[in-house]
Amino acid sequence: MDCQNCGQPLKYRNPVPTVDIIIRHQGGIILIKRRNPPYGWALPGGFVDYGESLEEAAIREAREETGLHITNLKQFHTYSDPERDSRLHTITTVYTATADGTLQAGDDAAQAALFWPDNLPSLAFDHDRILADYLARHAHRPQNKVAPKP
Repeated sequence: MDCQNCGQPLKYRNPVPTVDIIIRHQGGIILIKRRNPPYGWALPGGFVDYGESLEEAAIREAREETGLHITNLKQFHTYSDPERDSRLHTITTVYTATADGTLQAGDDAAQAALFWPDNLPSLAFDHDRILADYLARHAHRPQNKVAPKP
C-alpha cells in the first residue's frame, strides 16, 4: 500500500477511523439495511474522510444514509476490537443524536427504518453490542410507538 499524497510505500498499517450514529427518532431507533457487503441491518455510519472531524463525518453519514438532519449530537463510546469489521481493522466512535425530517434511505443504505428495542433485527459488525451497551446505559423507553417499516 502506498501513501496517497507522496506515493511512498507505507511502513505501518493503521486502523481506519469510522463513525456510527444511534439516531433516536419518533420514539424508536433508526437502522439502515446495507446496500454493500457485509449485508444486513446496521447503525447509520461510515468512514471518516480525510480532513473531516468525527462530528462532521457523523452528520454527513446520517444525512447521506437516512436523509435526516441530526441534532443533539453527543459522543457515546469508542469501539476498537480489531475483529469488529471483517474487511479491515476499524475503530468507530459512536454518537447519539435526535433527528428531524423524513426518513429516506440513500447512499450506502438500501433501506432505512425505525425500530424499537423490543424488535431489533440481528445487526452487522458489532452493532448488536453497541446498541445493547446504549440501551443498558440509557434505559431507553419508547414513546409514541409507530409501526416499523423494515
